[in-house]
Amino acid sequence: MNDAATRLESLEVKIAHLERATQELSDVIYRQQQQIDTMLNLNRQLASQLETLEAKSGDAGPVEVPPHY
Repeated sequence: MNDAATRLESLEVKIAHLERATQELSDVIYRQQQQIDTMLNLNRQLASQLETLEAKSGDAGPVEVPPHY
């Protein structure tokens, strides 16, 4: 019986560690998703600002890079 109790306690400890690790990973994923959402919103805002600036410039032609000698 003592061996069974030891094995059960070992399994309970392992499960507790796995549950904690799972929760920590879930928290990390949640924070990363928040950061991704923030960056996507910023990217959309910058794209909109760029379109506005390009529309105001009036020069819709491509920008030519001067040759380097």
